[in-house]
Amino acid sequence: MSRQPSFAISTFAAATLALAVSGGHALAQKKYDTGATDTEIKIGNIVPYSGPASAYGVVGKAMGAVFQRVNDAGGINGRKINFISYDDAYSPPKAVEQVRKLVESDEVLLTFGVLGTPSNSAIQKYLNAKKVPQLFLATGATKWNDPKHFPWTMGWLPSYQAEGNIYAKYLLKDHAGKKIAILYQNDDFGKDYLKGIKDGLGDKASNIVIEESYELSEPTIDTHIVKMKAKNPDVMVYFTTPKFGAQALKKVGELAWKPVQIIANVSASTATVMKPAGFENAQGVISAAYAKDASDPQWKDDAGMKDFDSLLAKYLPDTNRVDSSAMTGYNMALTMVALLKNCGDDLTRANIMKQAANLKDLEIYGLLPGIKINTSPTDFAPISQLQTMRFDNGRWQLFGDVISGDADR
Repeated sequence: MSRQPSFAISTFAAATLALAVSGGHALAQKKYDTGATDTEIKIGNIVPYSGPASAYGVVGKAMGAVFQRVNDAGGINGRKINFISYDDAYSPPKAVEQVRKLVESDEVLLTFGVLGTPSNSAIQKYLNAKKVPQLFLATGATKWNDPKHFPWTMGWLPSYQAEGNIYAKYLLKDHAGKKIAILYQNDDFGKDYLKGIKDGLGDKASNIVIEESYELSEPTIDTHIVKMKAKNPDVMVYFTTPKFGAQALKKVGELAWKPVQIIANVSASTATVMKPAGFENAQGVISAAYAKDASDPQWKDDAGMKDFDSLLAKYLPDTNRVDSSAMTGYNMALTMVALLKNCGDDLTRANIMKQAANLKDLEIYGLLPGIKINTSPTDFAPISQLQTMRFDNGRWQLFGDVISGDADR
């Protein structure tokens, strides 16, 4: 597998960084584990730059851009980030191969932002056995919030069950009694969403007239959409990755059919889903968000959006700014920067996990107002709030209140 360029962190706020450098750590004893020195912090990452989920490759590139900008500003407490990002093509066996390389050959301090439920599932036991932090996963599977059994693993995205729960609340309020059809990816990712919406619907889950699964290896899900239409549902729900989300919206449009449509946040990208599906086919689609949408003009003068745009302009000029995957990578990397600053000169794996489990009301530039990152030693789910949104005239528009979607486990 090809190795992406080695990136470093940068200035999401030079003043903040300067503060961190002079924050009183000089007198403290420096403590390091493998992957950290006086001058370097090695971070390992795995993202599908190729394969069926390659649309998510932008997440890794945006992370690398943030780290490069931070390095250009002097690093964190004088240390540069060596961000080593490998491609697993969304294949669990390849993820296992790559994580062994990161830990045993590259000797990283921690892994960060590994993308995908299947890949993270495949490497979780290995990393916990090695006591290597598996931090801020780019997947919302609920099982990452299990500090008792997996104390070295912590997610980042709102859990898929929590998000599914929020869609259930929306349907119960605005579409009570309507017949529901659900398309989901046949793996932990899709099943987690499915559990969330069914739990949220409670006894109204009987309104679901079909639960249709598809395999990631299928070239198209058109036949599934046709099968679902035959059940004459009022509402279509898609728990899919971007490629299949775009296919679903497009096929429904081709059938000249107008059900209420809900799509998972992970497939709500204007650039990689809505545009390929055709804006006319995406009109009125419902989703939920926790991050700002770069296509939304309400953020035009927002300090966080200006910072995001300046990052892309300098480090990723060819990236589509309205691709939500870029914002995801940006927000996740800013979270990691904040965590590393909190670690000071104690860059041991144990202290990294201690600091990760004690994030309090952390506000990140690209998150929606009111959504804050919080963790505790018994709660490894950094984000649990979202706000519903509707795709209208080529862009997402928020509506309703910020809702907590804490899922029952």
